Amino acid sequence: MLDGANCIGSKNAVMRQYFRRIKANLGVRSPLTSETDLVSLVEERLPVAAISALLEQGILEKEVHSVILPRRTLQHRRARKEKLSREESDRALRLARLVALTERVFGDREIGMHWLRSPKKRYQNRTPMAMMETETGSRLVEETLYQIDEGMAA
Repeated sequence: MLDGANCIGSKNAVMRQYFRRIKANLGVRSPLTSETDLVSLVEERLPVAAISALLEQGILEKEVHSVILPRRTLQHRRARKEKLSREESDRALRLARLVALTERVFGDREIGMHWLRSPKKRYQNRTPMAMMETETGSRLVEETLYQIDEGMAA
């Protein structure tokens, strides 16, 4: 049986891994150890390179364009060497967070990505990735992932 200190230590290790995955998904260098650090990332606006990092991590271009920003806007940001807007940064972070959470819940990136891209009756046969196009849809996906993680019927 685990004592309280071991449970806390285990939870901290899980959270460190979760923040490392978000950091890798976005290709950022700044330390990420809390939700406050994530807020700062959005407030400071992510570099366009965060989109490239997401693509390198297996996010498809069509997913980037439907969840974060249109293709043309991305082309303009790259050409002008601009950062993403706060709203685009927030959506990129939301995608990176949910991908990291999915990987944590399923214990495997490939299985998690398959789950994100498979239609679910719960979402009226839309995919969790399509649900992430809105904040409200993203919250439903996150809720479902926590239910799966807790062993509840999802």
